[in-house]
Amino acid sequence: MKKELEHLSKRVAENKLSRRDFMGRASALGVSTAAASTMLSSAAMAASPNKGGTIKLGMNGGAGTDSLDPGLVASQTPRAALGNWGDTLVNVSPAGEIDMRVAESIDSSADAKTWHFNIRQGVEFHNGKSLTAEDAMKTIERHSNEESKSGALGIVKGIESMSVSGNTLTLNLDTPNADLPYLMADYHLAIQPNGGMDDPTAGIGTGPYQIESNEPGVRHTFTKFANYWDDSVGHADSVEILVINDATARMSALQSGQVHMVNSVDPKIANLLDRAPNITVQNVSGRGHYVFIMHTDTPPFDNKELRLALKYAINRQEMVDKILRGYGGVGNDIPINAAYPLFDDSLEQREYDPVKAAEHYKNSGHDGTPIILRVAETAFPGAVDAAQLFQQSAAAAGIPLEIKREPNDGYWSEVWNKQPFCASYWTGRPVQDQMYSTAYLSTADWNDTRFNNAEFDNMLQAAKAELDPAKRKELYSKMAHILNDEGGVIVPMFNDFIDGISNDIGGYMPDPNAELMAGLAASRCWLK
Repeated sequence: MKKELEHLSKRVAENKLSRRDFMGRASALGVSTAAASTMLSSAAMAASPNKGGTIKLGMNGGAGTDSLDPGLVASQTPRAALGNWGDTLVNVSPAGEIDMRVAESIDSSADAKTWHFNIRQGVEFHNGKSLTAEDAMKTIERHSNEESKSGALGIVKGIESMSVSGNTLTLNLDTPNADLPYLMADYHLAIQPNGGMDDPTAGIGTGPYQIESNEPGVRHTFTKFANYWDDSVGHADSVEILVINDATARMSALQSGQVHMVNSVDPKIANLLDRAPNITVQNVSGRGHYVFIMHTDTPPFDNKELRLALKYAINRQEMVDKILRGYGGVGNDIPINAAYPLFDDSLEQREYDPVKAAEHYKNSGHDGTPIILRVAETAFPGAVDAAQLFQQSAAAAGIPLEIKREPNDGYWSEVWNKQPFCASYWTGRPVQDQMYSTAYLSTADWNDTRFNNAEFDNMLQAAKAELDPAKRKELYSKMAHILNDEGGVIVPMFNDFIDGISNDIGGYMPDPNAELMAGLAASRCWLK
């Protein structure tokens, strides 16, 4: 059995067998998903990479307003760009383990309140300056400043003090947190010279590629950084990212050979694309989820009865069937699923119930004017169709939902986190603390539902400090119940990440942390 799976995993690494087929064979042989994923990762790493050439990506999720400030990265294209030019202290591997990057080792006090990150020597910024522990400390310090508007603000708030001694960065927390290394893997925390204090948009990092040209919403190009510290990544001479928000145009670019990889493959055409010559569709389930978000501090969504009405007015199973086409599963109005450690599955699944939705709508006292839901295709694959399904199921409950289609360009800067009701997505985070701290802590800058619940905040802080897994799970369970009932997030479905990959690419391995190998595909893959 082992020999057969090793042979099959090698074929996946060579893009001669789909990951889905491999996982099916592994499951039939009684091998766990985690063990099978580890085997695939090992096979990809063992493959001998070629050097040279230009890897080209066609990507959804880019706009003319995208910034090179890592703290402001909010969608797929700038995240993938950052993965080329930036490095964090650590990454999270596809198997959910800590992967050392700028930090070469980590240790902590017994109570998980004091953490020491030993900074790797010989790491060089693209401007020729050697990276120091001071640069790492200044990076975290900048993201701790509310004026930075950083997406990492919520997860660094628990740091009470920071200091540097030689090559060691020490973080002292106000409460213990066994998950701190996972938080430091947040892509916003890419290390910059002096932490980006001088110019956070300079685009200077320690990644395997340096920026050659930056045309937000159009094109980003990178050249190999000759002095990069890790020769196991960065195989191509150059990388090009083309922003192609239109799904049809993006798939055409892959089929014509204009690009080697694309993200956000629409489930409706995934099977068809997988049959196209020289292309393999790769999908992986994880923590990603599609959402409709309501600002709980803005009328009419500041009314809990109205929020509940909308939650009962959405047919989750219908969306999974018609939008995901088998590439995902039903959500339950919390951002956590069974992919997370300490997940509690005792929370009752909220089902579509037009009678109950109508009852909550009546109790809300809403005046009957159209409730505007803003959406664009860039929000997630099939977002417009999903919104229309929502409109139809809400109409059956007497709820007047009006769909306003917004332009793709500018959606993440002008609609998301600004308009009170819109479609969006989250890739998820490796641990519950990070997901909740990033998007549901009342003071988090990316709290895109404006959720503000003191009891929830207190439980989140208590969970950080709780080292007993059973007690921590109990706290997370209580938080899930609060968010499910009180929150402004509607989570109809957890999505697979679906990428389209040319068979000219080697080393590709699906990553449950995010699409296109958690944004690192260009630097981890090679041209055959």
